[in-house]
Formats: sequence, C-alpha cells, structure tokens
Amino acid sequence: MSFSFLRSINFPALFVSLSGGLLILLLAGCAGSTVTSRSTDTGNTDTNADTTTQSTSTADTVNNTSGRHRPRHLPYVPDTATPWWALVASQESDNSTDEPWTIEEARRDIDYNAVINPLAQPEIPLETSLENSLENKDLWHRLRSDFRLNGQEHHLVRPYIDWYARHQPYLDRVTKRARPFLYDIVQEIEARDMPMEIALLPVVESAFQPFAYSSGRAAGIWQFIPSTGKHYGLKQNWWYDGRRDVPKATKAALDYLEYLHKRFDGDWLLALASYNSGEGRVARAVKKNKKKGRPTDFWSLDLPKETQGYVPKLLAISAIVQHNKKHGITLTSIPDAPYLEHVDTGSQIDLALAAELAELPIETMYQLNPAYNRWATDPKGPHTLLLPIHKADTFREALARVDKKNRVRWERHRIREGETLGQIARKFQTSVVLLQEVNNIRDKWIRAGQSIIIPVATRNLEHYLSEDRRRVALQSTKRTGYKLQHTVKRGDTFWDISRKYNVKVSQLASWNGMSPKDTLKPGQQLALWTKKPNLANRQFVSLPRSITHQQVHYRVRKGDSLARIAQKFSVTVANLRQWNSLKKGKYLQPGQRLTLYVDVTQQS
Repeated sequence: MSFSFLRSINFPALFVSLSGGLLILLLAGCAGSTVTSRSTDTGNTDTNADTTTQSTSTADTVNNTSGRHRPRHLPYVPDTATPWWALVASQESDNSTDEPWTIEEARRDIDYNAVINPLAQPEIPLETSLENSLENKDLWHRLRSDFRLNGQEHHLVRPYIDWYARHQPYLDRVTKRARPFLYDIVQEIEARDMPMEIALLPVVESAFQPFAYSSGRAAGIWQFIPSTGKHYGLKQNWWYDGRRDVPKATKAALDYLEYLHKRFDGDWLLALASYNSGEGRVARAVKKNKKKGRPTDFWSLDLPKETQGYVPKLLAISAIVQHNKKHGITLTSIPDAPYLEHVDTGSQIDLALAAELAELPIETMYQLNPAYNRWATDPKGPHTLLLPIHKADTFREALARVDKKNRVRWERHRIREGETLGQIARKFQTSVVLLQEVNNIRDKWIRAGQSIIIPVATRNLEHYLSEDRRRVALQSTKRTGYKLQHTVKRGDTFWDISRKYNVKVSQLASWNGMSPKDTLKPGQQLALWTKKPNLANRQFVSLPRSITHQQVHYRVRKGDSLARIAQKFSVTVANLRQWNSLKKGKYLQPGQRLTLYVDVTQQS
C-alpha cells in the first residue's frame, strides 16, 4: 500500500440513531452472550481432502435462476429499535440454555411423556393442501418443496419436535435473524442440488446468531473452529473473521458437507453427524459396528450425546417447517426474493462512513457484515459489504463521490520517548503490521521524535460494534448474583480463575465472550458473577496491609508447581522464589514446606 499524499480529512458528522428507525436482526429479550452453540466442534476432524471453494457465487446463482426468484420487493422494516449493545447482550439463551442439546434435556424441558404419539401428518395431500395456496408460496414453501432427508418419524426426533412446538417465541427470534440471509443460503444449496434441510442447519448450529461464539472456539452461523475455517479458505485476522462472513462461510460449510457426503458414500445423516463431531469419530463408530456385524446407519452408531441429538434436531426443525400448522406454529413469512446485495468498495473503508453513505445505522452495517472485527474493513481486503437491496444504489452513488484516500481518516503522530508500535497500535485501534506497511517501517524499532501516519476511526470507538466493544457489552450485561472484576495475572488460566471464584469454566468464558481455549493476557479484565455477597464485596474492602497480608505455610503436593501454587494464592512465582530462597531450575518435592505472604482479601 503506498500513499503519495495523505492529509487529515474532516468528514461531515455522522448521525447514528440508537432510538429510532433501527433495522434489527436480533430481538432484544433473549438474555445474553455470544457464547452459544455447545454442539458444534466443526473443526474436530482430521480433514485431508484437497477441497477448494470454487462454488458458484450467490450473485451468479441469482442471475442464472428463473425470474420468479429475483423480484424486487418492499424493504423489510422492523417496528422496534434497539442500541447495538443491547443486541449483543441479548443472545445467550437461544442456543446455550434454552434450546435442548440432548434427548434427555428435550424430554425434561417439556415434561416429556414416554408414550410416543405418531408424527402429525397433513389431513389432505400436500399438493392440494393450503400449504400450496398462492399466499403461502414464500421462502418456507420453497424449502418444503425440496426436503429429502428421511427420519422425521424416528422416535428420537419426536422430543425435539415437541420442544420446538412449545416455543413459538424462540422460532420467531430465529426467523427474524435468518430473514436477511436465508434466501441466499437457499440459492446456494439449490445450485448444488443438496437437500434443502441443510438451509436450516444454522438454526441448530447457532440459532442464526451472526456473532455466535462457542466454548469450542467455533464462530459464526455455521460454527467453524479456526483450523477448519482456514482449511476451507476463511481468512481470520485482527481486522476480519471469515467464519462470520455469512456468504463465504456458507460456501465453505457446503463445501465441507459435500466432502463429508462423498466421504460417507452418499449418507447425508452421517455427513451431518461428522460436521458436528468430526469425520474421524464417525468413521471409527462405523468401523466398530462393521466389526461387530451391526448396522452402520446414523441411528445405530455409538456417538457422543450431543451428536446423537444433533441430527434429530435438524430433522425436528424441518418437521416443524414442513407441518407448522399441524403443530400449532406460525412461521413469519419470508419473501422468496433476495434481501441483500454485495457491494465491493475496492479499498479499505471506515464502517461508520459506509453506514452514513448507505443511509443506514452503523448497528445495521455490523449486523449485516458481522465478519469485520474493527472500525473498518481489512486494509488488504475483503472490502465487500452486504447491504439491503434498496440501499445498494444509494451507497454506490455516494461512494463514487469519495476519493479512495479519504475513505479512512489519517492522523500524523509524533512518537514519544518510550513508545512502541504495539502501544501506538492499541491506542489508535489498528495493527502493528498496518503501521509498518503504511510508514515503510521494516522492523518494530522506532525513534522518539519521528512522525508516522496512522489510520483512525471517524467516530468515537464506542460507536462501533467492534470485537472489543461486543466483549464490553457482554461484561456489562446484568445477571443474577454479585458482579466481580478479575484482573488477569501472568500465568492465570480459566481453570484456576474458575476454581478461585467457584464458578464453571464455561460460565466464566461465556460471561466474557471467550472460549476456555482462548489465551488470557496479563492485565486483561474479566467479569464474573458469584452467589456470595461477601465474595463480591471483598474487592472494595480497603484495610491496612499489615491486616490483609498474612503468613501462610503450604506443604507441596504431588503434581504441584510454582506457577500453580502462585495462581492458587494470587502471588507471583518470583515472590515464591524470594520468600523460600528457591533457585531457578530446582524442582519442588512432595512434602516440601513453603512460606507465603498472601493477601487474605484475594483468597476464595
């Protein structure tokens, strides 16, 4: 990237309404966090296929289909307006606590009766029923017409059907989130001649939450973990996460499912089970049954509980869509027409500026383009934005009047004594790599007094729905109990912190929009909630050091290490060595006695 002329640009003040006219894709009211899908460990496979993402693009697919799938329609305008922080803070229950993941949970949640009633069937043939009346020929009708998977009648599917049938509000929320994206997903599946039930897989994976993030580090509506996402061409860096790029992730997911379908000799149920728990695990279960002379279909395999429920859940939601009236469910109509249009800006652009040019709230820009982690698109691309069709031309016309060098604001910064590129990058919410590239800096060494050019956001960073702001919103969510703030120390792990405060590792990660596998950084702030008021209040107690610090004698146990002991008592390894005259490289011995000086207000 080279710049012959850079200067500070003053854009017109951007107007972002947090109270009126906001297009929301997520309903408020589902209590929350972005840690959602417990089932998908999509990347827990040893995929070796030489598969590339060469599928037909959504735009091409649309243009190659008949005109009945391409009509222009009135824009979808919801009747509520919610600030972005409420959208982020309202995602937890749909796919983590409310929705059942095992058959036992489904039966418990609905007080399930062991007597299995037959699945409700249409009273008259489908082709002559009201389901086929003109007023019902929406996108749901298009899905129903190409359902192909067998198994809706299986007794393990029924508990999930009963659960969905009793949770109309849940289905309403999922439908609202699916509304902008479902048409393009259906187009892609139809172009590949795949079963249309797969269009509903994001309901099982993420409840169509674009910012879904699981404890297994899976992200996006298709719940890719980092390794599998990279294998299928989903770029992931500080600026951008392709796993949350709905069109790209959709193509990657379908590529992966096509590979699995071929891998398991055309058995879609085994392919779906493999998408959830990994092809290696399913292959071993098949091999085990073959050795014992048992059937090798999905229903006969010994698989993890969540996988045993994963396929039945998809079949159940398909049954609800296919026979919604028979189950007393109303499906909000979704027009069988495109909602979004792809617009390539051709260069990096500030997302607040993009929202202004498109005449959209910035919240809407992030909800339709959840892959962007920061205040702008990735400097190296992609620069494609998904916009409502009725706003695409408005955006293009406005964008044409903005010079490429003015699509982000540039600021000249004079380096102070002791500053590093990392500190400057964090301060201005950019990356070290970009600072090096823009300023032709070959290494990380910079001199005080030197001036560098920095791309900066056009608005205060709190206006952007960035990854950091989403995490702050989660940590600020009101929950049951007493809130604590933990500052991460060197060597801290989720396990040690969870033991210290007597909470679950999964809860701790969820409260902070993280996975237990994520790396903690010294100084990082974690929010957590405890049931004990005295535990929560202790952080505000200020007592003389002579009272709060006490001498403790500790006897070393088998498996102990200095790091583990230090974490347990909230002290440093260096202090442990100093207090006990321990030399580096010397191992602890079981039974060895150590002396510690601990702050009693920091002990659980």
